[in-house]
Amino acid sequence: MSEQSGSPAEPGKPHHESFWLWVMCLTGVDYFSTLGYQPSIAYENAGLLAPLATIVLVLVTLFGALPIYWYVCGRSHTGQGSIGMLANLVSGWGGKVLVLVLLGFAATDFVITKTLSAADAAVHLIQNPHWPLEVPSDAEKTRQAIYVTAFLLVLLGASFMRGFREVIGLAVVIVGTYMVLCGVVIGAGVVHLTENPEPFYQLIAHVRAGEWHLRESDRPLSGTGPFTILAISLLIFPKLALGLSGFETGVAVMPLVKGRAGDDTKEPVGRIRNTRKLLITAAVTMSLYLICSSIVVACLVPPGHLTKADAAGVERAEIPDSDLKAKDRALAYLAHGENPGPDGRPMKLLPFFGEWFGTIYDLSTVVILWFAGASAMAGLLNLVPQYLPRYGMAPEWSRATRPLVLLFTVINLVVTLVFRANVDAQSAAYATGVLVLMTSAGVASVIDIWQRRPGRWYRRLSWPFLFITLVFIYTTIANVYEKPDGIKIAGFFILTILVTSFWSRWARSRELRFAGFKIPDAESRLMWDTIRDFELSVLVPHRPGRRSLANKEAQIRREHRIPRDLMIVFVEVELADASDFVNEPVLHVTQEEGRYVVKITGAASIAHTLAALALEMAKVGRPPEVHFGWTDDSPVSGTLGFLLFGEGNVPWMVRDLIRRAQPDETKRPVIIIAGTA
Repeated sequence: MSEQSGSPAEPGKPHHESFWLWVMCLTGVDYFSTLGYQPSIAYENAGLLAPLATIVLVLVTLFGALPIYWYVCGRSHTGQGSIGMLANLVSGWGGKVLVLVLLGFAATDFVITKTLSAADAAVHLIQNPHWPLEVPSDAEKTRQAIYVTAFLLVLLGASFMRGFREVIGLAVVIVGTYMVLCGVVIGAGVVHLTENPEPFYQLIAHVRAGEWHLRESDRPLSGTGPFTILAISLLIFPKLALGLSGFETGVAVMPLVKGRAGDDTKEPVGRIRNTRKLLITAAVTMSLYLICSSIVVACLVPPGHLTKADAAGVERAEIPDSDLKAKDRALAYLAHGENPGPDGRPMKLLPFFGEWFGTIYDLSTVVILWFAGASAMAGLLNLVPQYLPRYGMAPEWSRATRPLVLLFTVINLVVTLVFRANVDAQSAAYATGVLVLMTSAGVASVIDIWQRRPGRWYRRLSWPFLFITLVFIYTTIANVYEKPDGIKIAGFFILTILVTSFWSRWARSRELRFAGFKIPDAESRLMWDTIRDFELSVLVPHRPGRRSLANKEAQIRREHRIPRDLMIVFVEVELADASDFVNEPVLHVTQEEGRYVVKITGAASIAHTLAALALEMAKVGRPPEVHFGWTDDSPVSGTLGFLLFGEGNVPWMVRDLIRRAQPDETKRPVIIIAGTA
């Protein structure tokens, strides 16, 4: 399962590739499973305007999210998605902080996906007529929902602890079965409304009369005219943003999509084309299901079984939750044949609807919701090792699956207890995470196109993508304003990631983080081997531009009492991005006026690079000496410079890094500090 989220495969271990339609089912366990609760949540937030708000949502999906992610999959074929694109477009500490913030929103998205999906699965189980336990009160229902949700989450964690392996065939069966059953339920409703259009006409009449069953507090405008209805639908649709989930997952599964023979690994045209087919098919299918389900639910499910708001929008708090029989399970409500007909008695849309068909539908819903949690867990297990350890902002154990599974399972249980396994209460946090990731995809696409296009600024700017990004920004802000609980829990995840990340970076700052030198040419390789074979190598760090090599050599020989017959090797280190943790700098060796000069570029830290260079030379023959002059940095400024800018009190840091990396004193390079203070 860990390969599902699409992180780049390890060298020599390519991903198993499959037909794009089968891979789409991996997206479907996240995307399509929202049908389990989306129609109910849409009605809860939009009342009888849910079909109109859903149409707006579908338009944003097809003409906003789809074009953006069409471009993203062309620029992120390794499956890193919008976060990976932004990580490549930004650098420095500001870039790292931006990525950490986005990881906080991604964690919100994935964690709430698991807890919300498990909670909705619990609703379908508890309200099934074959559920063995009695539910005499709302409090007992909540208690059972918490227990069932917690059990499903622990079962999910246990599956990954045993080494859960993704099987595309299983996803095909789960998604295929669920979509067929949903299609039967929704199709039966559409056929019924076609043959008996009276409920549809009643819906239109109620909408025209302003009898929307929309809470007064959720009515941003007064009036009941057509333009007011359209404006309110536009303002309400951000609350339905759960229906936009799945695009990030669609890009994440790209490494599993089979391309064409001979695809270039740097730009696999066949894989990109097939992934775009996946995105289009998933978006069109889900859009059709969303529109039809919202109309069927609004027409055939009594408002009193979905919301406590009456026709005028007054919320009747005295109504027990047990009376909301279709809440969080609107399609299951229809599958069980619980919807009343014209005479008030239960009406089955098809003869076989009822207890047994409804139970089959419930089981299918529970399975796909549970599997959606597995998809989210896989996403977390790939995101964390892909960024935090590489930034030095997580301990090394965070690369291991089992400790992370335990950590995420505990977090899931805490979130379930905090929200008391309430689906509607968690929807805001879920929508917030989804919308921020989609906004980041829009921003990344606009920036990427700007950098790739030549010409004047108005030609470089992608105006359609800018407009789409502004729509996502509005949708995100509106969602946060209407339901601030979402940004609160996202803020908790962000703060936790930032605090633990910077604490880890500080704690790991004295690790010898070094992945090896790149030696680009044969001449440098030959001279590198030559200086390593000296009987005693004397390394002297040098900053070019301050003084000539001749002046530097004269001063260092005088102050450090280095004999004339002992060769000095000057080392020049050029910093790149000091916020990087592990890097692989490029090493050039040249001769200038008869002196050897080692020029190292692309370094993240001067101290780490010098320590690594000295230790590499110590592997061949006698350990070298590294000669420094005294520094004027104070202990505080030196430490901050070391942590943040890769410089600071270099001599002391090099000595400390070498002592930690090489416990054998006889093999340690010698650090010598001399000169005037």
